[in-house]
Amino acid sequence: MDWKKEFIDFSFKKKALRFGVFTLKSGRTSPYFFNSGLLSTGKDIIKIGLFYARSIIESKIKFDMLFGAAYKGIPIAVATSIALKNHYNLNVSYAFNRKEEKNYGEKGDLIGKKIQNKKIIILDDVITSGTAIHHSINIIEGKKAHISSVFVLLDRKEKGKRNLHTINHLQNKKSYKINSIITIEDLISYLFENKTLKKHIPELIKYREKYGIY
Repeated sequence: MDWKKEFIDFSFKKKALRFGVFTLKSGRTSPYFFNSGLLSTGKDIIKIGLFYARSIIESKIKFDMLFGAAYKGIPIAVATSIALKNHYNLNVSYAFNRKEEKNYGEKGDLIGKKIQNKKIIILDDVITSGTAIHHSINIIEGKKAHISSVFVLLDRKEKGKRNLHTINHLQNKKSYKINSIITIEDLISYLFENKTLKKHIPELIKYREKYGIY
């Protein structure tokens, strides 16, 4: 839990992780919210890259390239590539997708190294609905590349309408493994040890019981 705790401490300090009443894209009212967009300084993104790099190395997953899901996954892919080189001496290529295909210049819907026949790790910040992840999977499979795994900062582990919002939907389709720096369970465990923040536990547990997957 040490480096998970370090990440949660960091997120609270930067106010990227907050408690309150938040309406999610899914329409749900959540008692907590994570905004990775607030981790936007040079020092922040270096630290984020190291969290991902450490998680990837510890997973021992075989891969050739990183793929950043537009938009928040793009700086994550760059920072993780740098961290893998600086801390683990791995010179790993990265690519990311455009929201719209470009019909001039270099053209196409991807920027970076060609991914065909490569083993790819998809990087994004949070998984709730899985929409961005599904989009990335479709792109990568369409380029005849192979997906090694998916890495996110926070896995909210929520179910959804017609299974479109569940990680199980991704896993059942192609058995893609979802790795995360922290999950909702890690956050709840952290709160139990924090006298100031433990007051939020009942709302998180109530929300988890209503929407969570186990």
